[in-house]
This record gives sequence, C-alpha cells and structure tokens, in this order.
Amino acid sequence: MKKMIVVLLMCIFLISGCNEERFTKIDSHQPFVASVNILDPSLSFFDNEGKEIAVWDFDVAYTGAALIQHDHVLMYGHDLTEAHLYSLSTGKREAVIKCGAGTTNAYYDEQTERFFLTNSKKNTVTSYNLQAAKISEQKLYNYPMSMASNAGLLYVLNYKDTILSVLDIETLQVVDEWEIPKSSHGIAILADQHAVWIGGHGQGNRPNDTIDVYNLETGKKQKEISMPLMPVGISTKEQEVAVISHGKSTLYVAAADGEVLWSQKIGANPFATTYFEKWIIIAGYDDQTIYFVDEQGIAKKAKTKKGPFQLLAREDTR
Repeated sequence: MKKMIVVLLMCIFLISGCNEERFTKIDSHQPFVASVNILDPSLSFFDNEGKEIAVWDFDVAYTGAALIQHDHVLMYGHDLTEAHLYSLSTGKREAVIKCGAGTTNAYYDEQTERFFLTNSKKNTVTSYNLQAAKISEQKLYNYPMSMASNAGLLYVLNYKDTILSVLDIETLQVVDEWEIPKSSHGIAILADQHAVWIGGHGQGNRPNDTIDVYNLETGKKQKEISMPLMPVGISTKEQEVAVISHGKSTLYVAAADGEVLWSQKIGANPFATTYFEKWIIIAGYDDQTIYFVDEQGIAKKAKTKKGPFQLLAREDTR
C-alpha cells in the first residue's frame, strides 16, 4: 500500500511538472528587442546585432504585451479573459489577472510601479500593483486604448470616441478631458516641450496624415506635423521622436520641436517602432521582419514569426 501511494505521488509530481508552462530563460543582463507576434502567437527576442536570442511560442491568442520593471512581461489578448505575468529570467508564468475579455492595451508606469489595462467591452481602465492585485478602476469613453503618463497623470485615448481622458494616476479619478479626432492611436509626451503628440488612422475614406501636437497643460492643439499616411506608432529618445506611418510604410524622425529631420520607406505595413540602443527598430507586419535602422538606412534585418504587431525593448541597466 505504501509503495502504491509513493508511486501515485511520483506520478502526480511528474504530471504537474509536465504541465508547468516554462519558456527559454532570458538573462537579466541581456539587452533585447522583442516582437509581439499575433498571427503566430509568440515573442521573438533579438540582441543588438539582430541575432535571435529566443522564441516564446504561446498556445493562446495574445494580442499585446508590456514590460513590467526589468524582469517581467505582461501578456494580454483582446478575446482572452485573463492576462498573464511572466518572469523573463525564469521563463515561468508568475501571475494570472482575471481582467475579462476586451483588453486593448497594457501600460506600466515606473514612478508608481503600477500597470494599467484598458478594456473595450467595459470601457474602463484598471490599475494593478506589482503583485497583480487590482487597485482601482475607472469608467471611460468608447474603446480606451493608447496610454502615456507624466507628473502623476495618466493620459488615455478613447479610440472610438473624440475624447482624451486625463486621470489622477493614483486614484484614477478624471481630472480633465480633451477633444481629439476619432480613431486617434499612438501617444507620446514630451515634457520638456510641454507637448503631447497624438497619431491616428483617420476615418472612413479620410485617412489621417498628421501628428497632432497638444499643449500638455491646457489640452489645446498647438500644431499639426505632416507625416503621411496614418501615423500610429510613436517612440521617443531624449530630444528625438520616431514615428511610423503604416499607410505609406514610412519612418519619420523628428526633433522635439516637430521639425522632420529625415524619413525613409521601410517594411511592409509596419505598425510599431521603438528605440533600442543605437538603433530605431521597425516591425514589418506583412513581411514578418524587424529592421534595425539609423540615419544611413537599414543596417540589419531579422525574421520574426507571423504578424509582428508590437515591439518591446530592454537595455542593460548595469
């Protein structure tokens, strides 16, 4: 009888071990850029030379991700009822967030050490702590999605509405609302310029061809920067801004004051851009390629899984 119990316990242990989800470990000092691939649900990790470090293949339909601090990545899917928090250094899933279907975006704020999930079915934004415990929730307008934060405030674009919601980042109470174009997508805050850059797709047969710049304090539109067509991906580094316009597969690089410094046609239907060490990285959705770019042009290319839709970048903090 004792032998049977021992055998049963061993079987249970082996089955539990086999069912434990674990991916390739990413060294905590390894800089990387990762593409979030949504047609073949996966994360493809690359170093600064374009060499593939690892691929995490998922069996659930994740549609986006956010880096949480230095060692964690939060994965979510619009049709999934849960979001999952993974440790990069162990490759293990560490937490499950019961968020309900409809998650459109995830955003991490370093100052408060909180992350935020927007939801298109409930039209809400919800805050969580690093232990994945829910802190607060706020009702917004139609289809909240793009987010950015600055000086204790959280800025949320309501994609299918004409309102940008400004919230107190601690309480999620609404403190202001700005009028913006419908289908606005992509946001960056340039605090030194007291400016908020907002991109978008446009509506119907009127595609958007500008980045709209708003005053950070008043919410009034200051100017438009021509960056055709459909500028939806915005990334910043110091006093430079990279914008990807997927309608014309064009990268625009501008100074913080809005002067376009240079541009380049790149990729097939790109949606995402990010700065990574000395490079600007572009994800080509249709050609399953990420591009390492500088002012001289394309320096390197790397193949991803199908549908690279978002980019995550982590640099060495040693």
